[in-house]
Amino acid sequence: MRVDIAEISWQQTMALRHQVLWPDKPLVFCRVAEDEDGCHLGAFADDKLVCVASLFVKDNAMRLRKFATLPEYQGQGIGSSVLSEAILRARNLGLASFWCDARQSASGLYRRFGLCQSGEPFYKGEIAYARMALTLSP
Repeated sequence: MRVDIAEISWQQTMALRHQVLWPDKPLVFCRVAEDEDGCHLGAFADDKLVCVASLFVKDNAMRLRKFATLPEYQGQGIGSSVLSEAILRARNLGLASFWCDARQSASGLYRRFGLCQSGEPFYKGEIAYARMALTLSP
């Protein structure tokens, strides 16, 4: 299986975000107010969009949001490749940190990339989250 990572439009992220992250909510729930200002990555497996991630830069930090991989493609390293690309982009921009609000069920992935939990867990609806952050060295 060939996987390619490319920049995509925020509109291209919406269906996958909705299907994976919030299938019980309306599609508009998956929209981020800053989407038009973000950088959106898509991973394509044999030309099919299977993973999306949205990146937002503010105050010398990059925030990862709406990171989702189709269930049938999880556990194959695709999300790890996208996360690696996102962190590389933050480093190349010379930013001080990279962070996200991670679902606790996915915190192991972020820990493998050196992100550490900061603060107490919190909930969005019934889903537990934790702030995860990585300090980037110059």
